Amino acid sequence: MRILMVEDETYMAEAIVHILKKHHYTVDLVDNGTDGLDYGLSGIYDVIILDIMLPEMDGFSVLKRLRQNEVHTPVILLTARGDTEDRVTGLDSGADDYLAKPFETEELLARLRALGRRFTDLAHNNTFIYGDIEFNQHTLTLCYDKMEVSLTLKEAQLLELLMKRKNMIISKEMMIEKVWGFDTDADESRVEIHISLLRKKLTKLGSSVTIRTIRGAGYLLQTEKDESS
Repeated sequence: MRILMVEDETYMAEAIVHILKKHHYTVDLVDNGTDGLDYGLSGIYDVIILDIMLPEMDGFSVLKRLRQNEVHTPVILLTARGDTEDRVTGLDSGADDYLAKPFETEELLARLRALGRRFTDLAHNNTFIYGDIEFNQHTLTLCYDKMEVSLTLKEAQLLELLMKRKNMIISKEMMIEKVWGFDTDADESRVEIHISLLRKKLTKLGSSVTIRTIRGAGYLLQTEKDESS
């Protein structure tokens, strides 16, 4: 499971990230609402842990923007106050759960497991559908009609990123960051190679889905219908 944690209390955040990684979660940590929104919009996370009191943009605003952009990733809100008003506001804004600080680690882990199961169910058994293609996250297969091709792990991760942000431009920099990670030595040419391979597989299937290059900006997943509209 991949988790985004948006929390500006450095000591607490780093402690939680350490514990989550010990339980074999992949965690990205940011310390302000603006970055939290940017990361969350990628759609690549299974769960977002979101503090309410954040610099630049508060958690409620981040959550509302995510839901307005049709990002349905489960969100656990963290609040220092834990009062009824915050809980009601958070749930009305689209939160799936909340925790009042301080909280027990075991309680957070239990809620993550519950939300992870719910996310998997909503993803239709790990299958993502866009246009006339189906991508199975579990088997790393791409299907069109009765035809099927296998994807490499990196191809699958890039396609998942594109499908979760359908009709939105994704920069090469973001692809490197989300697929290869912060500390990678991968460059833009690596992205270009994998995108080229993905395009060939879409063509082989005969799909109407295309990966457009937006010069100077990045890539955009579209169907032929989208391109003509």
